[in-house]
Amino acid sequence: MSQRLRAIYQGGAFIPQAPCDLPENSEVELVIERPRTLPPPVTDPEERKRILERMVERMRANPIPADAPRRFTREELHERS
Repeated sequence: MSQRLRAIYQGGAFIPQAPCDLPENSEVELVIERPRTLPPPVTDPEERKRILERMVERMRANPIPADAPRRFTREELHERS
């Protein structure tokens, strides 16, 4: 039986954050997934402005061609060179 639960690593042991219905001394296999971290939010208005300007510059430098297909076919998506 597979069960997924969150735990905190503390003092050399994993401490479940929810009740776990396992008998004492049960052996389990843990799969460790690192928490997903996001970059800190940009709160400085000037920095936000600079980021937005760089994004717009890059979009203008790499426009989507006018004759580009609206949707790619499976073959186009998986085309090998």
